[in-house]
Amino acid sequence: MNAPTSKLQQAIVQARAAGDPARLAAFVPYAQTMGISLLLAPEGPHAGELLGVMRFGEHLIGNPMLPALHGGALCALLESTAIFQLLWESELSAAPRTIGLTVEYLRSGRPVDTFARGVPTRQGRRVANVRVEAWQDDRSRPIAVASAHFLVHSEADASKSEPG
Repeated sequence: MNAPTSKLQQAIVQARAAGDPARLAAFVPYAQTMGISLLLAPEGPHAGELLGVMRFGEHLIGNPMLPALHGGALCALLESTAIFQLLWESELSAAPRTIGLTVEYLRSGRPVDTFARGVPTRQGRRVANVRVEAWQDDRSRPIAVASAHFLVHSEADASKSEPG
């Protein structure tokens, strides 16, 4: 990878070097507002996986009668986790741009912390697809799943377009 040219690329390089994805989420003001952070799963069968975590906050409630998390808040966690997953494991020259996001809401989100995991299903030169699941207490009982499609630009594409 060439020397990082943008503040985002610098944040990615620093987060990877420290082995701390939370630094990447801390760089994004929207993630901070939504209470979204990143961590690497601790020991167990999923050790080392990048997880998005949305800490519960009253501002995330959509239906105060239940109470249940707002669907938009869950969507923000799913989309952000997918983007952070691509940034964490790919050599991209710019942030992925969302082409489309399809969310399936499976059950109400309770007023507790919510976790998400993105799995890239295909990454080409221009488009990447990521499948994302969100859960609360039990990973085997997701509360929402999403299929996300992104426009991406890799480091290789960026170097080809530079005058040489």
